[in-house]
Amino acid sequence: MLYQSMQGISIASAITVVLLIWLGTLRNPFTAAYLFIKELLTSRKFLLLFCIMVCILLVNKYELQIENSLNYHKDFTPWVFSLEGHFVKNLQDFFHSSYITPVSVFFYVIVFQSLLIASVGVYVSDQNKVFVLATCFSIIMNYAVAIPFYLFFPVNEVWSYPPSGVSFLMLDVFPNFEREYRPLSGLDNCFPSLHTSISVTMMVLGLRSGNRRFGIMTTISAIVIIFSIFYLGIHWLTDMIAGTILGLLASNFGILFAKMALRGKEGTMLQQRSKIYDSL
Repeated sequence: MLYQSMQGISIASAITVVLLIWLGTLRNPFTAAYLFIKELLTSRKFLLLFCIMVCILLVNKYELQIENSLNYHKDFTPWVFSLEGHFVKNLQDFFHSSYITPVSVFFYVIVFQSLLIASVGVYVSDQNKVFVLATCFSIIMNYAVAIPFYLFFPVNEVWSYPPSGVSFLMLDVFPNFEREYRPLSGLDNCFPSLHTSISVTMMVLGLRSGNRRFGIMTTISAIVIIFSIFYLGIHWLTDMIAGTILGLLASNFGILFAKMALRGKEGTMLQQRSKIYDSL
């Protein structure tokens, strides 16, 4: 029932966001919503960044329409397959299990987007302004780099390339994926893997934020999601490597830009606290 419609997925994601914020802070998760709204109303920098982030997410949402209007028909999938061969098939065959599949789908579809939202909630609740801004900067950079590749360096998902011999295990749990979720995730939007880059970004930010509990949560999530992109037959190893590099760069530059944005007395205090967290 969970994967019958996007409405069910949205409800499950909302519940997961609440649980992640609660587990990450051990405080009332709904307080984070109040603090988030307060931050938007009192911080011009956060409001501007948040609006830019929403805009680039909207661009990503309509990327498929932009792609169709370009009338660009290159396909780099054969080239990628020639580089790595049957890596994904071998991994999928080795781990294939009726128990692993639903867990992988849950992390790929639900936890991925929930953790992205929950991260802002956790840092707002912790009053960690550096990492609130760093999350926004990092997400913007991830999508700003990935979208041009999706437009001009199209690579199809592994399962859709017959020589790969890979099965699309997503359909075992989410049979309506092509109808319900595909409009949000183009078949040739593989390189780099945003599921990898965003997960690595959230992991690095979590580990450097000083919130050890949340750092552990984001690390576990990143490991499971990166495994899932292969196991479900979606991404190539090349996509994952590029996504990992992008995630590492985006997260570290995100922290740097956030500290620069918070210059002044308040910024100095926040940077000092961040340095203390980094040393823990």
